[in-house]
Amino acid sequence: MAAPRAARPARTAGWPGRIAVIGGGPGGLYAAALLKRLDPAREVTVWERNAPSDTFGFGVVLSDETLGGIRDADPAVYEALRRELVRWDDIDVVHRGHRTTSTGHGFAALGRRRLLELLHARCAELGVRLRFRTEAPPAAALAASHDLVVAADGVHSRTREAHAGHFRPTITTHRCRYIWLAADFPFEAFRFETAETEHGVMQLHAYPFSADSSTVIVEMREEVWRAAGFHELDEAESTARCAKIFAEALGGRELRSHRSAWTAFRTVVNERWSYGNTVLIGDAAHTAHFSIGSGTKLAVEDALALATHLTEHGALAEHGAGTGAERGAGATAEHDPLAEALAAYEAERRPVVASTQRAAAASLRWFEELAGHVDRPPRRFAFDLLTRSRRVTHANLRLRDPAFTTAVEDDFGCPPGTPPMFTPFRLRGLTLRNRVVVSPMDMYVAEDGVPGDFHLVHLGARALGGAGLVMTEMVCVSPEGRITPGCAGLWTDGQADAWARITAFVHAQAPGTALGVQLGHSGRKGSTRRMWEGIDQPLPEGNWPLVAASSLPYRSGVNQTPRSLDRAGLAAVREEFTAAARRAVRCDFDLLELHCAHGYLLSGFLSPLTNHRTDAYGGTLDGRLRFPLEVFDAVREVWPEDRPMTVRVSATDWAEGGTSAEDALAVARAFAAHGADAIDVSTGQVVPDERPEYGRSYQTPYADRIRNAIGVPVVAVGAISSWDDVNSLLLAGRADLCALARPHLYDPHWTLHAAAEQGYEGPAAPWPAPYRAGSRPPPTGRRE
Repeated sequence: MAAPRAARPARTAGWPGRIAVIGGGPGGLYAAALLKRLDPAREVTVWERNAPSDTFGFGVVLSDETLGGIRDADPAVYEALRRELVRWDDIDVVHRGHRTTSTGHGFAALGRRRLLELLHARCAELGVRLRFRTEAPPAAALAASHDLVVAADGVHSRTREAHAGHFRPTITTHRCRYIWLAADFPFEAFRFETAETEHGVMQLHAYPFSADSSTVIVEMREEVWRAAGFHELDEAESTARCAKIFAEALGGRELRSHRSAWTAFRTVVNERWSYGNTVLIGDAAHTAHFSIGSGTKLAVEDALALATHLTEHGALAEHGAGTGAERGAGATAEHDPLAEALAAYEAERRPVVASTQRAAAASLRWFEELAGHVDRPPRRFAFDLLTRSRRVTHANLRLRDPAFTTAVEDDFGCPPGTPPMFTPFRLRGLTLRNRVVVSPMDMYVAEDGVPGDFHLVHLGARALGGAGLVMTEMVCVSPEGRITPGCAGLWTDGQADAWARITAFVHAQAPGTALGVQLGHSGRKGSTRRMWEGIDQPLPEGNWPLVAASSLPYRSGVNQTPRSLDRAGLAAVREEFTAAARRAVRCDFDLLELHCAHGYLLSGFLSPLTNHRTDAYGGTLDGRLRFPLEVFDAVREVWPEDRPMTVRVSATDWAEGGTSAEDALAVARAFAAHGADAIDVSTGQVVPDERPEYGRSYQTPYADRIRNAIGVPVVAVGAISSWDDVNSLLLAGRADLCALARPHLYDPHWTLHAAAEQGYEGPAAPWPAPYRAGSRPPPTGRRE
């Protein structure tokens, strides 16, 4: 059912339309100027509670894309901006005394105060009413007396809060404190610098915004900020202290402030952006961390899109198109031009903003976790920083700055002409010819646990497709340990014989491809239908009893309640894993992975959400780790010494009270200490009410943290979809191997095609002899 609309005034003849803009920042001013320019007869009023010269922050960065939109919408504003812009191409990353410069990035900036002055002048020229030092009336009152209310009142929007029940905002406060300052000289480039102090790591973000000034932002974790005593300093003392910490970057010069205060960044997300004739733009609707320079950019682009859709839908028809009554006559329950325009505005902007917020969130988290990155060598650290948001990648850095990218590749050990993904990697006695892993993917087509022709073709095709390591689906260690009746197993010799047929094919027909087996037990998530018949739904008949760490059903009232394993049950399950591992040796698998993720049996012991035991196998993390480690040790004992063994873990449960970041590190550290050769870092699927933060490569920060905190090799997984992502993750030092699932369902030859697309023809991606004729893309028809 459609949401109720706020009251709107009835239009009278000759009334060209009244527009109220709450907030005189760049977004609100630009929206006012555009809407007035499109129809000079409109009455447009901007309320700004501060003085014209008051502003927060110093410089504003605008992209060429945004400037192009401004040029098309209002050439006068564009020309005024163009004359003021400072442009540069370089980024300097200063780390532990080394300055690494990357070029080809293309920035444009100007002072925020100057931007506001230009927009004030344009609004005045067009006849917009500017009411400074004046608190806007409540949004509801403005909505009753105006055709349109544009709420551009910032991150602390009173409009949003007044109608929070409709806009449904989610506001997340993050873990760093930062302060906006300025330096009275221009930096030569966008500069990132770290300071490793006795209190912790601090960072500087700086860029020029005029011929004689730069913005300087100092940021650090909350605990570092407090340990350094900043919470006890006033504005002047904080400014002086920051100048002292980053004295080398500043050349010993002072910093200045203007109503500058330490604050924690808040990410704003709204379920809805409009309510009746009131619409949110800019920070009132959404925020994105300043480290990707997007706040003003997004607000200006919102204003552009809003004006465009209001015009296209005739929601605020231009003067001369009829009387006010005539222009409003079409606004019926079935057809409301304003509602349609606001819906179109949101439909256009929401995916763009969501993409920007995902990138900003990745960048923000990178800086929050800066202490975990500082031990990288200088060039790798710089590459890691530049690619932190996933918007800048290895491929486009190669286009922007081939010299820098080649130097990073040389540091990584890439032979000439070899992309990072095609460098070898060694685990014990196994050398993988490249860094691509076909991730375990349950097929649910086994008969009584026996893999058949489908598995031969499925795994054989992916092995022929060039990946360095191909993993089986989760292979269950007992009939009761299956997820579905279609799950494959290794609890009988007949199943082992069927697997041996597959490994023999891979080793003979795809020499150089390693085949790994993943052993697991479903625990409380067992006895369910195949995925396409109803994921996690119990079988309509033929259910088998379940066991788990604790007697907790996966979904209360839906899935059956498992039996909590007693000592005898624990011993029996441990022996099932050991017996399956012995059969895996006979099958000649090259690698064995223990599945301790996704809420299955061993994962159920690790998570505090699923392990409520009070004996030695529950309680503290050491207790929760006890049984998974016992199983690992038992399997490692029978698995050949020269063959590697890995463990898949869920590094977060995506749920309150679940596995913490510290828990994940402790779990990985424990398995590494017991002999795990790599940690396969996944997340979630432990509890049904999880809230994952999906996005491109969204799980890789967890792999990054484990790899660089513990020093153990990691496999990164989770929405890694392009060879560019793989190369970027490897070069940045966030992963040693990259596992891809769905891309290999779409294209079994994904790795070979990645090699062809990069012009690589070396030994890490050999085409099978019968396929060599197809090693280049076939010609296509002309497209005019």
